[in-house]
Amino acid sequence: MESDERPRLRATTIVCARRGGKVALGGDGQVTFGETIIGKSTATKVQELVKGEVVAGMAGETSDCMTLLHKLKENLRANSNNLHQAVASFARAWNTDKMFRQFNAQLLLADREETFLVSGTGTVIEPEHDVIAIGSGAPYALAAARALSDNTKLGAEEIVKRSLDIAADICVYT
Repeated sequence: MESDERPRLRATTIVCARRGGKVALGGDGQVTFGETIIGKSTATKVQELVKGEVVAGMAGETSDCMTLLHKLKENLRANSNNLHQAVASFARAWNTDKMFRQFNAQLLLADREETFLVSGTGTVIEPEHDVIAIGSGAPYALAAARALSDNTKLGAEEIVKRSLDIAADICVYT
């Protein structure tokens, strides 16, 4: 039986952590095509959108992720690189523009002060904790990051690295 539904998101793992006034965002390098792992450390899934100011991590279908990133970059430019305003503008456009469709993508966006999760359905979430994760390994990475954040004095970068390592030990798509 054929289905019109797109495949379930099994793309990657991206983690963002804040600690001591610093933010770190990191991801695995694995690339999957359907059920097949075709690369383990080659993909660039984290990038600066505004040099030294705004970073983004992406999980999902590459074309959908790139489309969302492009739209967010446009909103950043239109809002003087203010991430909060750009994300709010993006969400308003999503809800009013009939050209938008459902994307198989998730983004984590962070600047010096705020972190946002943007989904391919137009949902924007500002996490309540100092750590957040997206992608197929998100439940594992988030649990690890929360435990590390709550129970250690590790910095943001080390929390991201260790939580990705833990997720990779558990999730075959990470």
